[in-house]
Amino acid sequence: MKKVIGVYRNHQMHWVGDGFPVKNLFSYDRLGQAISPFLLLDYAAPYPFAPTAEQHGVGSHPHRGFETVTLAYQGEVSHKDSAGGGGTIQSGDVQWMTAGAGVVHEEFHSPDFAKNGGVFEMVQLWVNLPAKDKMTAPKYQAILKQDIPVLEFADQAGHLRVIAGEYAGQHGPASTFSPVNVWDGVLKAGHAELMHVPVDHNVLLVLLEGELLLNGVQKVADSSIVMFAQDGDPALQLEAVQDAKFLLLTGKALNEPIQGYGPFVMNTKDEIIQAFNDFNAGKFGEIPIQSAE
Repeated sequence: MKKVIGVYRNHQMHWVGDGFPVKNLFSYDRLGQAISPFLLLDYAAPYPFAPTAEQHGVGSHPHRGFETVTLAYQGEVSHKDSAGGGGTIQSGDVQWMTAGAGVVHEEFHSPDFAKNGGVFEMVQLWVNLPAKDKMTAPKYQAILKQDIPVLEFADQAGHLRVIAGEYAGQHGPASTFSPVNVWDGVLKAGHAELMHVPVDHNVLLVLLEGELLLNGVQKVADSSIVMFAQDGDPALQLEAVQDAKFLLLTGKALNEPIQGYGPFVMNTKDEIIQAFNDFNAGKFGEIPIQSAE
């Protein structure tokens, strides 16, 4: 079985804007190359919002050099960006935004969700871009729930959704710039599943809810990440002590310098300075203003 080399848990919540109460489960400034090509993951655990006529979320802000991936578990998010991308993702949908050379975007609770209120639960993952692709044109992928392949585990033990990459012959709909797998799973208490991952990838297990026993020895609680050794072993066993909701992320390390500051992740300090200069010069564009209907 693949060796566990680190388990990190974070229960501390902070607000992103006024619409996203999140726990930061991992970030490149602490874990660096060990998690490449992944950079950061915020988990907005289930949180009730009362009905409101106000707009809650994060206003206009820039990104350059990576991709943001938003998984909607409960609630709805509306997105608009300066490259013309946009739309509303609902429960089960995924939004995959390539910031590339630079984009300005905003993310708010959808008008319907704000009006009706309800429980909000999301994940946002940052995926790094290879140096050769950091200045690619921005792109927006709206991935609908019905377009994501679902693999059912035996004995009604749960399922695995293939968002990006491939598992057991099923290919995820997301288009990626480097080899990555993003698998979204549920495993019911008392059941075990043997998973296989590429031996040349960095592997991260993100446990959002519940409790797992890994490889028969390592207990992991909710709001945790697990890092595995690149030891040539493709197998890891998940056994649910409690009903578990998890993400399994694997990716081929980029093996390139990581220089990040705020909303920009590049390869050198000079490129970060250039990103600020370009943003301040208006080169990221503006979000189109839509007239009231």
